[in-house]
Amino acid sequence: MSGRTAPAGVTALAVVTAVAAGTLVAPATAAAQDRHSATWRAMDAAVEEGVPGVTGQADDKYGTWNGTSGVGDLTTGRPRDSRDHYRIGSITKTFVATVLLQLAGEGKIDLDDTVDHWLPGLVRGNGHDGRHITVRQVLNHTSGIYDYYADDDFAASFRLRDGFFEHRYDTWRPEQLVAVAMRHEPTSSTPGTSWHYSDTNYIVAGMIVQKVTGRSYAHEVRKRIIQPLGLRHTTDPSTGSDMPRPSSRAYSKLADDSTGPTYDVTEFNPSAAWTSGGMISDSADLNRFYAALLGGRLLPTRQLAEMMTTVPMGEEFPGARYGLGLARRTLSCGEEVWGHHGGILGSTSEAVTTKDGRHSLAFNFNGDWAGNSNAVLEAEFCGPRTGTHDRS
Repeated sequence: MSGRTAPAGVTALAVVTAVAAGTLVAPATAAAQDRHSATWRAMDAAVEEGVPGVTGQADDKYGTWNGTSGVGDLTTGRPRDSRDHYRIGSITKTFVATVLLQLAGEGKIDLDDTVDHWLPGLVRGNGHDGRHITVRQVLNHTSGIYDYYADDDFAASFRLRDGFFEHRYDTWRPEQLVAVAMRHEPTSSTPGTSWHYSDTNYIVAGMIVQKVTGRSYAHEVRKRIIQPLGLRHTTDPSTGSDMPRPSSRAYSKLADDSTGPTYDVTEFNPSAAWTSGGMISDSADLNRFYAALLGGRLLPTRQLAEMMTTVPMGEEFPGARYGLGLARRTLSCGEEVWGHHGGILGSTSEAVTTKDGRHSLAFNFNGDWAGNSNAVLEAEFCGPRTGTHDRS
């Protein structure tokens, strides 16, 4: 689901910095530590800004580096683990788009098919009309379909305190989520003309996968991506509320600002996110996935080119463009990375790789109200690669 991280507040508990700031998890040579020292410092900075803990992994030509900072459990002080599973939020969207593009490569669907061709009458009302919206526009967020996650009633029942504790184990059907969006006018009266992020797009995309194949999305992503790549820690939990082990606790303010109490939101039914953001993975699996995707192992050349054909994301996201479930970001040093941000209750994640798939980074904050995830990306891909740099 879309990340809505508020500015950092003064919320870090003393145990965060006292117990586990800057913990290196995997054995590494001094040179390896040095190559990623800026990344490590950026993780520490996120903890200082209020994130309970960070875990991440980088893979490049020199090998694999794992780093953590902060804690995975505010009650016990247990540090974060480099093997942690976590909810990946909207990173799920890249998996969905990959499945649909594979189906396109097999001739089972055309990206210029209309939504109504596959799901007649689903996207209709208050100016929405699935007869004039294509699968491509759904995948690149130019459909104009309203984001159900922005609906006030949905927010009150899912991501704000009272509603969360009352409804955390409720099951949402995809049709219900689309119906929430249909209560509102579209964000654009002419599909294909402007970019606007909408989680509803990927609920629709997941429903199209199921209509085309006659099987569940979970079955298709497992058969087409998870099993071929050996992603042993990546799952679609459907309606399951538990987290696989090992994992850290996940925390939220359950509010629209960064003040107030911190709540443990580790367990909840992720059907409210489904194919817009419901999957679980770990840093190693995410790096393997994006490296394989950009390296051409999951899609034919034509479909990968379609995925990497981008539109601007607007002034709110300078240097960023969006393809089909895949974002391209140009960092301050000119480095270009491809991947996706993922935000969901209690979890903020990033997973990116270079265009050739040879340098990847995936990491997770186990909190959703603080920390600058872009600073970690900048540190890894634009930070110092040589010399000696102390962590302070």
